Amino acid sequence: MNNIKKSNKKALSPKQREDLLKALKARFEKNPNRHKGLEWAKVQAKLEANPEKLWSLNEMERTSGEPDVVGVKSGEFIFFDCSSKRRQAASVFATTMKALASRKEHKPKGSAVGLAAAMGIEMLTEEEYLALQKLGEFDAKRSSWLKTPADFRKKGGALWGGRSYGRVFIGCNGAESYYAARGFRGSLKV
Repeated sequence: MNNIKKSNKKALSPKQREDLLKALKARFEKNPNRHKGLEWAKVQAKLEANPEKLWSLNEMERTSGEPDVVGVKSGEFIFFDCSSKRRQAASVFATTMKALASRKEHKPKGSAVGLAAAMGIEMLTEEEYLALQKLGEFDAKRSSWLKTPADFRKKGGALWGGRSYGRVFIGCNGAESYYAARGFRGSLKV
């Protein structure tokens, strides 16, 4: 049984780890406005002490999320998807597995919530999305599904965020909706 658990563990090879840390450091140094007052050495030490989090960050990177540190809270560094676009691999996704199952025709590939969970990350909340938009211009041509509060989800709704005409918008659709131009953005605490 232990062999099965070990073989299913999500881990990076030494080369993958080195390449990821190099990419994260370069992005950190290129965008100091996202993490004023933070030092890369402290971020890297925390990452190296949490290999399972490195795997999740690699998934964010692999799917075009361009993760970067956007702050620190309660001793944890917070990473958001900071790609100027949205996650390419997440287009044509329903918001949840329940919404995906409800589709009878033209089923999307999967759910944004399911993909985020498989990656070991959370979808951005409305508040996190608005905070991200203060750090730059994101989703100017497309939109992103957001983590939707349970009371809103129970009524069948799902939130999305986007930027148009120089303004940030939060909107809603039915949870069963999906759009080829809508992905999602994730967050990870390390």
